[in-house]
Amino acid sequence: MDAIDIAVVETDGDGFVRPLGGAAYPYPADLRADLQAVIADPARAEQDPLPEIEARVTTAFAEAIRRFMAETGLTAGSVDLVGLHGQTIFHRPERRLTRQLGDGASLAHTLGIPVVNRFRHADVAAGGQGAPLVPLYHAALARTLAAPLIVLNLGGVANITYLDGEMIIACDTGPASALIDDAMLRHFGRPFDEDGAVAAAGRVDAGTLATLMANPFFALPPPKSLDRNDFHARAAIVDALAPADQIATLTAFTVAATAAILRHLPKAPARWLVTGGGRHNGAMMAGFSDALGVPVEPVEAVGWNGDLLEAECFAYLAVRSRRGLPLSLPTTTGVSQPMPGGDFWPAFRA
Repeated sequence: MDAIDIAVVETDGDGFVRPLGGAAYPYPADLRADLQAVIADPARAEQDPLPEIEARVTTAFAEAIRRFMAETGLTAGSVDLVGLHGQTIFHRPERRLTRQLGDGASLAHTLGIPVVNRFRHADVAAGGQGAPLVPLYHAALARTLAAPLIVLNLGGVANITYLDGEMIIACDTGPASALIDDAMLRHFGRPFDEDGAVAAAGRVDAGTLATLMANPFFALPPPKSLDRNDFHARAAIVDALAPADQIATLTAFTVAATAAILRHLPKAPARWLVTGGGRHNGAMMAGFSDALGVPVEPVEAVGWNGDLLEAECFAYLAVRSRRGLPLSLPTTTGVSQPMPGGDFWPAFRA
């Protein structure tokens, strides 16, 4: 919920990808607060119809897209398709449930552009984790890079794509910024730890870190996925620490949790490319370099835009959806077979 990301991609949904830029626009503050309240109440997030808040979310998406088009000179006639991920409010793949707010039919009607949404639902309904869905896009971008390689995405949750020839393995690895951001807001009134400055000023509590790492999730092999809030209850043990030490320990937890995936991979990667907001956290990136012992670089090192990569991904997946190509694989989500997905909404459909 840090922003609504918009990206434009020219692609065949397969091996040809040409990113054409993008932008990010903040959610209206009241909408962001209302979404946070829904996510904090799992029963409501799962069961309430939420028509009013979904309409506001869809309006926010439409306004962001229209603003971007106006700023860049794009017209509705020059855009073939919109891929709408939507705002995730509930994700329980073990119960075959996932929920993203965003009305595809309404958005298509408002924009006059066809829309694909509900990218995760077919995978989850077939027994897959429904996440992560970025690996096939990472593979398309990285097809000329030396392997084995990991692309690490540091959002609220961390996920990896392991690439080695035709092999694509992916999973969520644990928390990334969610626990840190929430603690920063509680103790410092700031939404995130800019450049990792608070973490660098704090002290990692080794005992607390060891307790956090005892979570059985880390012993599970890929594929596996998480909801943003899955670690919050267990992470409450950091509350006994001083605020800066909490941030330092949670940052070290992200590093250790991510590094723990190495035991489940066929070969150690020679390089890690990092995307997502966490790549701007200097303390976190230094921690990864120390823990992994191989180059750990932001994706900009290979010419990708880490601020737009996930938005680009869902443009790419929208085209794959229309072509009937898989959005996920057994090695990326645990689904039983390569799984197409997405719901299509033609323009001006009521």
